[in-house]
Amino acid sequence: MTMMVNGVCYHVEQYGEGEPLLLLHGFTGSADTWRPLAPFWPDFRVMAVDLLGHGRTEAPKDARRYRIEHAAADLAALLDEWGVEQVNVLGYSMGGRLALAFAVWHPRRVRRLVLESSSPGLETEEERRARREADEALARKIETEGVRAFVDDWEKIPLFATQQTLPDPVRAAIRRERLRHTATGLANSLRGMGTGVQPSFWERLGELAMPVLLVCGERDEKFCRIAAQMHERLPNSELICVKGAGHAIHVEQPGIFAKIVSEFMTKGEV
Repeated sequence: MTMMVNGVCYHVEQYGEGEPLLLLHGFTGSADTWRPLAPFWPDFRVMAVDLLGHGRTEAPKDARRYRIEHAAADLAALLDEWGVEQVNVLGYSMGGRLALAFAVWHPRRVRRLVLESSSPGLETEEERRARREADEALARKIETEGVRAFVDDWEKIPLFATQQTLPDPVRAAIRRERLRHTATGLANSLRGMGTGVQPSFWERLGELAMPVLLVCGERDEKFCRIAAQMHERLPNSELICVKGAGHAIHVEQPGIFAKIVSEFMTKGEV
C-alpha cells in the first residue's frame, strides 16, 4: 500500500495483528527484505517501510530531502497515519541509524529498540568529511554507470563476503531487490542520509531509557566492535553476537535472528 506523508509517497507493508513492530531496511534494501521473517512474528503487527529513494517509495531529486531528520519526521507522520502512538523499532545498518535517530528525537514513541549491525554515526568531523567525499564519489559513479554496474560491484565488497555462501535463490532475490532501485534514489540517499552527513549520536546514547538490543554477526568485526562500544554507553541494553553470521544476520540466519528479536520483544511479559 502507499501512504502520502510530508509530500512524499511511501510504500509500506503490514502483516498480522498485535503489538506494532516497525522494520527499517538497509541501503539498497526495501520492505521486501523482511517478508520472509514476518511468519516468525505472528503476534506482532509488522510494519515495513521502503525508505526514501528505495523500493517503491518516491525518490526526490533534492538530496536534502533525504536527510535523516526529515526521514525521522516521516516515520512519525506514518505512525500518526496508522494511529500508532508507541512502537517497537527494528533497524538494520542504514535503517538502524534511522531507528536510533528516531529514538533520540522521539523517545516517547519507542517502546523497544533493536539495532542490527548499525552505528550512531562517526564521532569526528574529520571522519565525517572523508565519508562525505567517498559517498559523493560513489553517488556520481551510480549516476554515471547505472544501477546494474553499481550492484555488480556492491555485491563484491568485503562487508557482504559472508553472503557468497547463501543458497542461489536467496542471493538471486537480494540481487533483484537491489536492481529495482533507481540511480537517483541510491545516489541521493548517499548524499542526504550517509554516515558522513548525519549527526553523531554517540554522546546521546546515555539519554535512551528504553530497552535496546544490539545484534551483530561475529564475522563482522567492525560492527561487533561498534556494538560493544554502544553497549557500554547505553543505560539499558543487551548485546548479542550471532556465531557464523556476517553483516546481514536477518538474511544469513533468519530463524535465529527472528527468535532473538521475539525473545527480546516479549521479555518480562507473562
